[in-house]
Amino acid sequence: MIREAHKKGANIILIQELFEGHYFCQAQRMDFFGRAKPYKENPTIMRMQKLAKELDVVIPVSFFEEAGNAHYNSVAIIDADGTDLGLYRKSHIPDGPGYQEKFYFNPGDTGFKAFKTKYATIGVGICWDQWFPETARAMVLQGAEILFYPTAIGSEPQDMNLDSREHWKRVMQGHAGANLVPLVASNRIGKETVETEHGNSTIKFYGNSFIAGPTGEIVKLANDKDEEVLVAEFDLDEIKSTRHGWGIFRDRRPDLYRVLLTLDGKTSSSS
Repeated sequence: MIREAHKKGANIILIQELFEGHYFCQAQRMDFFGRAKPYKENPTIMRMQKLAKELDVVIPVSFFEEAGNAHYNSVAIIDADGTDLGLYRKSHIPDGPGYQEKFYFNPGDTGFKAFKTKYATIGVGICWDQWFPETARAMVLQGAEILFYPTAIGSEPQDMNLDSREHWKRVMQGHAGANLVPLVASNRIGKETVETEHGNSTIKFYGNSFIAGPTGEIVKLANDKDEEVLVAEFDLDEIKSTRHGWGIFRDRRPDLYRVLLTLDGKTSSSS
């Protein structure tokens, strides 16, 4: 699929969260820790480095990272010459039916980042990070021109009638529009059943991978059943000019944002 995207003209190619296999976080199983591998000399990352260099493309590579006694949901950013530009570790870790990630992953300790690649400066969050506007804003403040979110999301095992896909898309469209940057989300499809300590758990992943433009408009959208490759082209210089002229960063009031550091929404005069 990366080769197909390259043939269609893609320069930066986003694949799904934890794409190496099924989404194992439906269950709390000790044996699944065996799927984790260290960041350095990681065979999947090294394979993607070779592919990125061969095709002259940028590839954010999602993987289950083992770091000593800690484990992270991580992404390595591979530049078009095969260089590993660095690591981001997922900051927001969900813990609910079917998405029991806190059992496997420590909260990320890298902070949010922007990576300067051959084609653009990019920010990459991972799945649950996409629900937090602070993640997107932090990456754009560091220079990100495009936001990328590898994802694994679908039905809720405790309520198969609950469908969050439209909410999910609208939240990220808001990030694109609020920051005046394109945004790319890549999700998996299909039904996955995992044996848990309480019986089988099933998630039907709803796909709907999409690319949004800098005002939040969806320019490309996949369906919920088929494997698809979406490609869109943006004039980043023109978008930068619009972003600067719009004044959303000029008119920010970080002096008033201390409330973001509290849980109860209250600040004191001494804080």
